[in-house]
Amino acid sequence: MKPAIRIKRAYEEPEKKDGYRILVDRLWPRGVSKHEAAFDEWAKDLAPSAELRKWFGHDPNLWGEFQKRYRAELKKNSEVDTFIEQHEDKKVITLVYGAKDEAHNHALVLQQYLMER
Repeated sequence: MKPAIRIKRAYEEPEKKDGYRILVDRLWPRGVSKHEAAFDEWAKDLAPSAELRKWFGHDPNLWGEFQKRYRAELKKNSEVDTFIEQHEDKKVITLVYGAKDEAHNHALVLQQYLMER
């Protein structure tokens, strides 16, 4: 059975219903201490490349193209298969991200990509 995959900003309070919390940013979120964050894992290899992240710059006008490029990166990323294998026994996974924009961020793309797999 596949785990339920949720997403949440790093600045929101951790909750029991989050299940297994995974930071999916390449960079640690500003102003968040390791204790406050309560991450079970940091999967920075699932985040977009530095080049893609800089190109996108959280510009909503680039959102469609960003999704295509990030999905292409994920398709080539061997860490995705490893991640899926290591977490298939979890009931709930929460992908945690630091971006301010809740409608245009890589965690949304990653969540959808993982659920399709």
